[in-house]
Amino acid sequence: MQIHVSTDHNLDGHEGLTRHVEANLKAGLARFSDGITSIEVRLSDENAAKSGNADKRCVIEIRPAGRNPVAVTDNRATIEEAVEGATRKLRRLLDSAQGRSNDHKGGASIRTDEDVD
Repeated sequence: MQIHVSTDHNLDGHEGLTRHVEANLKAGLARFSDGITSIEVRLSDENAAKSGNADKRCVIEIRPAGRNPVAVTDNRATIEEAVEGATRKLRRLLDSAQGRSNDHKGGASIRTDEDVD
């Protein structure tokens, strides 16, 4: 699973931030890692130098093997909170998608492999 982290010109994309993002994603998405080919994380500060309550944005886009890309967004007061919030959203989304693929309309099929007499 490849993780690529990018920041806008208003944020300092230092090594520590990248390590934090990667660690958060690896821990939060560990059970899905076999089915994800790549993750792209875009971090931005919506208000630049101005202060604001939820002006830090994290967009995470994943590319699951054999499926269309999926993206989530979270806005918070700090980049770390935004990364954690987006990771939680992504985990819930993947849990839901995995549950739907494993549960075919909630019941057993009336069709069987047995021959009908």
